[in-house]
This record gives sequence, C-alpha cells and structure tokens, in this order.
Amino acid sequence: MLTGMTHLHSTLAIVLLLALVISIIITLVNLAGNKPYNRKIALIGLISAHLQLVTGLILYFISARGFQNLSGDTMGDSVSRLYTVEHPIAMLLGIILITVGYSKSKKIADAKQANKTVLIYYIIGLILILSRIPYATWSILN
Repeated sequence: MLTGMTHLHSTLAIVLLLALVISIIITLVNLAGNKPYNRKIALIGLISAHLQLVTGLILYFISARGFQNLSGDTMGDSVSRLYTVEHPIAMLLGIILITVGYSKSKKIADAKQANKTVLIYYIIGLILILSRIPYATWSILN
C-alpha cells in the first residue's frame, strides 16, 4: 500500500503542477486581455491541490519517513528533515495560499482584480511548492 500511495502522490504532483501552470497562464491571459475572471480554471488548480494534500497527509501518517520519525536525529539529517518537516510545511502553506486566493477571488466583483488576486496567490503557492519537492523520488522520473 505504501508503494502505491507513493506513486500516486508523485503522479498527482505532476498533475498539480500542470493544473497550476495552466491556471496561472489562463488567468494571466485573462488579466492582460481584460477578459472576465474564469472561476472554473482557478478551481482546477484548487481541486488538484486539495487532492494532493489528502494523498500527502495519508502518506505522511503511514510512512516511516513521516510523522513516526519525529526525533532529534531527524533535524540533523537533511533528507529526513526534508521529508518530515520542510516538505509537509511548505506544501501545506502553498495549498493554503492557493485556497485563500481562490476564496478571495470569488468575493471580488471586479474581473481584473479577481484575476490579479488568483494570479498572485497561485504564483506564490506554486513557488513554495516547487521549492520543497523531492524530485529524486518522483516515480515518473525513476
């Protein structure tokens, strides 16, 4: 089960990155062209982020590298620290930013401001996510 969850989490990471990039590009085009805010495009990024969060939380709590490995030695080893502390916190913050950006944009009546809000929050969330991905463990790259 652990191997399957790891592969699913790695595959969904690629789906999330593609969904975020597509959402950001379409929102940027809408902002530049003074087009209306497209909530469905932003929702694609939000849903994929939350799916990734759920699989990540399951993996974190069933994996030996995750929650069960919270000891003093973990902080001394950079790989253990990445999996146990840095990766989960950065991903959680990135997904929170994506969620806040989507939620704020729903309440904004002005299309330009809604597009700008989604763009800012999604880009910052994407940067946080990209900063702490353990690329060496992706099943698609190995």
